[in-house]
Amino acid sequence: MWALALHQAEGFTRLWPSVFGVTVAATSFALLTLALRDLPVGTAYAVWVGVGAVGVAVAGRAVAHEPVTPARVLFLALIIAGVIGLRLTDTA
Repeated sequence: MWALALHQAEGFTRLWPSVFGVTVAATSFALLTLALRDLPVGTAYAVWVGVGAVGVAVAGRAVAHEPVTPARVLFLALIIAGVIGLRLTDTA
């Protein structure tokens, strides 16, 4: 959500989208630090980035009406598969 909020902030020229975006980004970083307690840094970061990328793509479709194409769906599915694969290999 923070990426969409910062997009709406138009270079920090709009107050409330800027405040929301920075607040959500800080919360996201805080959650990453919690994940780093139990996961290797590479896995935690990859999961954080993957969840963020897929989340922004889904929210972008819902909020900004970005197009859904077979290629976008395929590559988002690959991101999800990679995140799941990394998480599964770290628990083995």
